[in-house]
Amino acid sequence: MRRAVASLTVLSLLLASCGGGGSTSGSNAGPVTVTPTPSPTPTPTAGCGLAARQGFAKAVIDEWYLFPGDVASGVNPASFTNVDAYIDALVAPARALGKDRFFTYITSIAEENAFFASGSSAGFGIRLTYDAVNQRVIIAEAYETAPAFGAGIDRGTAIVGIGTNASNIRSISAIVAAEGTAGITNALGPNDPGVSRVLRITDAGGTRDVTVAKADYALDPISDRYGAKIISEGGRNYGYLNLRTFISSANPQLRAAFLNFRNQGVTDIIIDFRYNGGGLVSTAELMGDLMGEGRSGSLFSQTVFRASKSAQNDEHRFAPTAESIAPTRIAFIGTSSTASASELVINSMLPYLGTNMTLVGSNTFGKPVGQIALDKAECDDRMRVVAFATANSTGAGDYYNGLAPKIANSCAASDDLSLPLGDPREASVRAAIDFLAGAACPTRIAEASVGPAAQRSNLRVLAEPEMLIPARPSAAQRELPGLF
Repeated sequence: MRRAVASLTVLSLLLASCGGGGSTSGSNAGPVTVTPTPSPTPTPTAGCGLAARQGFAKAVIDEWYLFPGDVASGVNPASFTNVDAYIDALVAPARALGKDRFFTYITSIAEENAFFASGSSAGFGIRLTYDAVNQRVIIAEAYETAPAFGAGIDRGTAIVGIGTNASNIRSISAIVAAEGTAGITNALGPNDPGVSRVLRITDAGGTRDVTVAKADYALDPISDRYGAKIISEGGRNYGYLNLRTFISSANPQLRAAFLNFRNQGVTDIIIDFRYNGGGLVSTAELMGDLMGEGRSGSLFSQTVFRASKSAQNDEHRFAPTAESIAPTRIAFIGTSSTASASELVINSMLPYLGTNMTLVGSNTFGKPVGQIALDKAECDDRMRVVAFATANSTGAGDYYNGLAPKIANSCAASDDLSLPLGDPREASVRAAIDFLAGAACPTRIAEASVGPAAQRSNLRVLAEPEMLIPARPSAAQRELPGLF
């Protein structure tokens, strides 16, 4: 069912980062698949000058862009000093219509391949949110194999100051006053191994300064601490799964998690996608298969290209495995950082579960389109271009405004950074368990986000943490909003 196209790799359904001019990123499985041609140590040639790279980007857009009628005409490449700005100008009409929110861009082949294979990245290994009220940065998640976690920094820790050494630490409030929130990302420095910062942190142990050096690390897509487990309550067992990102190293972990659910007889599950910005479509399809017992051959998802590329249209049908379960009820946890492949899984399960499925937390990002990627290997350039739309078995796929409006029984809940992920006391997990147990939801997501301010304040749903996102995210930051 996969068709080959010369020099083309589908790295579809990426995250669309929220705000700040962010982007999205993708997956290397999809309707068109060919082995990428990465050049980890590219040797630039005359063909890697700015004009040649701009011409490559324009040719990809002209041939593959899903919205050919929404590409700007008459854009002069000579007016731009980099490829990114030129691409932005070409697709500006589609962006103005909300169809392409920085989903089309150019990136590094080597960097992206490293991330999608094993989650390889460089940095502190923490997801950062900005608390504007209290002028501090709060960690939403810390990765166990990364430097910050080893320095004692975890979910709920607050960063109140940043410096390159102990004598020049600036408070977060001073940084924001001088440079806005972009100043925070500037103060944290480039994501290169060896870059060191002194962070003034506050947690249950008090306030102290810690020195943390950025390093290369491989991301564990399902945490050994809380990523997959059984929650027992009221004489019933619920499966809990927190998938950080859709990368190939997640596949064996997903199989192991669902096999445990199967062996424990668990059919009511919580899938926590709250910070999952997307990734590999192949991993999203595997998740569908693992929830597809009894649905073999039924349509899970479909992709549709522009009319001139309709030969590439494709579909995925459930192919259950030995680890698969037949879910009775599913509670998906989402936020505005939930995008792309995460949304594909949620949307694709909706026709099969109906009101036995819910979305807990807040509205998702809204990215019902996917990208293909074409490589200019000698320049380490990978052009990511929106090329197809996704839909579920009923053809529903128009969720540019997020999935909450499509899920009638969605349930608003806070992301409580004071409690660990997977903790039954944490607000979103608590709401998910209540749904699985048959309790009524007190507040729909739509009700929590619209209406008079007084009405909203009475709903007692805390504002969603605001992820810090650079203007030009790395491959890892596109899939993992707030990553540093």
